[in-house]
Amino acid sequence: MKTEFFQNNIRFASSEGQFSLGTDAMLLADFAEPCSEVCDLCAGSGAVGLLLLAKEPRLRVTAVELQKDACAAARQNAGANGLTDRLRVVQGDLRQIGALLRANSFRSVVCNPPYFPVGSGFAAKDEALAIARTELCCTLADVCAAAAWLLQTGGSFYLVHRAERLADVICCLRAQRLEPKLLRLVRHGPKDGYSLLLLKAVLGGKPGLQLLPELVLFEEDGSPSEEYRRIYHLK
Repeated sequence: MKTEFFQNNIRFASSEGQFSLGTDAMLLADFAEPCSEVCDLCAGSGAVGLLLLAKEPRLRVTAVELQKDACAAARQNAGANGLTDRLRVVQGDLRQIGALLRANSFRSVVCNPPYFPVGSGFAAKDEALAIARTELCCTLADVCAAAAWLLQTGGSFYLVHRAERLADVICCLRAQRLEPKLLRLVRHGPKDGYSLLLLKAVLGGKPGLQLLPELVLFEEDGSPSEEYRRIYHLK
C-alpha cells in the first residue's frame, strides 16, 4: 500500500492494481472551481474528490465509480481523512445515471474518464486498469450524457482528457448541450507536443470558447515549472 500526502495533510492511499495519485487528477482538481455540491464521475479511488475537499473546506463530493474495489478504496481514503460526511461514494454504472442520482441535482460535475477508445491499441493487463483507462465500460459520449443529466442549467462540467481527442470532446459535449467555455492545453516540457487538455463546459451556455495560456509542467532542464510547483504545493 502506497500513501501520498498533499494539501492540508490529506492522505491518499492506493494499492497495486489501482491508480496512484496521477498528474491528470492533480491538474483537474486545480483547474476545477466547483460549487458547494459536486459530483465526481469515474471517481476511481477518490483522488480528485479528496483533492477538491482539500482545496475547498466547505465542499461536499458525491463520487460515482463502477468498480467495487475502487469504491472500497475511496471509502477507506475518506475515512482515513475523517471525510466520510463530505465524500459520499456511489457504486454504479454511469450509463444508468438516472438510477443512481437525481436529475439536475448538481451545479458542478468533474471527470477524469477513460482516455482510449476500444481498439485504439492501448491495452492494460490488469482488468481494473483496463476499465479505468479504456472505454470498455463507458465512452466519452456516455460521460457527457451523465454530466448533462446531473447538472442544472448553467452548471459547469470540468474534464481532463487526451489533447489528441479534442475534436471528439467538443462534439460529445455539444451533443448534450454542454457548451465549451474554457480550454487549457498541457505540455510536459516547452518543446513537447500537447499531451492533455483541461476543459470547462456549461450546460445550456452560449457559444464562446476562451483559450487559456498553455500549462508547461517542466522546464527545458527537467526541473518543475513554477505552475507545477504551485499545483503540487512544492516549496
